[in-house]
Amino acid sequence: MKFLFDLFPVILFFVAYKVADIYVATGVAIAATFAQIAWLLIRGRKIDTMLWVSLVVITVFGGMTLFLHDEAFIKWKPTILYWAFASVLLGGMWFRKKNLIRILLAGQMELPDVAWNKLNWAWIGFFVFMGFVNLLVAFNFSTDDWVTFKLFGATGLMLVFVLAQGMMLSKYMEEKE
Repeated sequence: MKFLFDLFPVILFFVAYKVADIYVATGVAIAATFAQIAWLLIRGRKIDTMLWVSLVVITVFGGMTLFLHDEAFIKWKPTILYWAFASVLLGGMWFRKKNLIRILLAGQMELPDVAWNKLNWAWIGFFVFMGFVNLLVAFNFSTDDWVTFKLFGATGLMLVFVLAQGMMLSKYMEEKE
């Protein structure tokens, strides 16, 4: 359910684009992200830092798209978000000497240090890669292709990456009876 909740603005962006245009879709994505945060606040839930970062990035880049009537800004938004996540993970390792992936997931699984380090580096690499792929699609293909990639391609790549991580981590996990 969290995965679908996280995809909520992207799905609405896609639908709004197909029904109207990139500018209406951008406004819908901004509103949907605000709605996500409002929903969590009303329910008394904790709002993840990543959602706050996403709100700032969609508001700034979406706002520039709407204000300047230039779709290039919204096309940069996923790359900025991916690279921000990669930077946070890398900065956590280098400057704070903390593995943030471990901090986020330690309650869900036990792994040796070597596996946590591999996982952290894998996510950094994945986010950097996704930033470049987004730029490649955004500025070498049509807006229609980019919008479709944003929902289906990026989500598909994320799913494949997570499954690959699961297979890599399976050798470190012990079966519990």
